[in-house]
Amino acid sequence: MSEWRGIPREEIPWFPTVDAEKCIGCRECVNFCRNNVLTFDESTGKTVVVNPYNCVVECRTCSRLCPVDAINFPDEMEFTALVKKLLNNRSINS
Repeated sequence: MSEWRGIPREEIPWFPTVDAEKCIGCRECVNFCRNNVLTFDESTGKTVVVNPYNCVVECRTCSRLCPVDAINFPDEMEFTALVKKLLNNRSINS
């Protein structure tokens, strides 16, 4: 996905972060995500984010699947405000 709502994907900070302290290495998130956002690091036994901008904007399924709440996404209100700002900038510059 190169754009989302006309905004270049790289300008949209929507992707998971994994708390390595909480991650138990169950791989539920890795097995679910077909966009190769996550991978399993055999050396640490933890999930890591490898392709953040492959993440589908507003998808949180990997976080919901995590049995120990080790996966987080940006704050919803802050993200909505940012998207509004980016969309507004696009319309002003068009």
